[in-house]
Amino acid sequence: MKLWIVRHATPLIESGVCYGALDVAADAPHTLQAARALAQALPLNCKVSVSPLQRCKQLAEALSDLRNDLIPRTDERLREMDFGTWEGAAWDAIPLAAMQAWTDDFGAHRFGGVESANEVLARVASLWDAALQNLDQNQVWITHAGVARAAQLLSQGIRSVDTAIQWPKDAPGYGKWSMISCD
Repeated sequence: MKLWIVRHATPLIESGVCYGALDVAADAPHTLQAARALAQALPLNCKVSVSPLQRCKQLAEALSDLRNDLIPRTDERLREMDFGTWEGAAWDAIPLAAMQAWTDDFGAHRFGGVESANEVLARVASLWDAALQNLDQNQVWITHAGVARAAQLLSQGIRSVDTAIQWPKDAPGYGKWSMISCD
């Protein structure tokens, strides 16, 4: 089985704003461009799971319009980390003490009061484990950078983190993807 981790297209939000669970749309022309590239890259009859946030659903719908064999199904486990009270705030306006508390206990701290990195990792792990039960079908996850990072860790057998240093820095760019072979 191959798993494509696809990040939504460029979101329509000001640069430097904290958004995770904030439901913002993506740029329509960039979404279509990403869908066209993905439609050409994917093999037939992949299982397509998509985050419930509109920036991901837009890409899933555009992909499905191009390829009727790719039928998206929403999966809550693919949503981005919820930054709670910090959703919609400028990153540089978030108090340093809040940022420090998060980095001091990265895995367990609920930045913004809602969800920790390890809770995100556990949520994504439940979908990862389900995907590994269907090794006969290629899968596509249309999702977010945080979920892509969690999938990187899971592919290495890592199911919890203690420090921010352990959390992957790299994720697919907007409208791009990475592929993981799960054999």
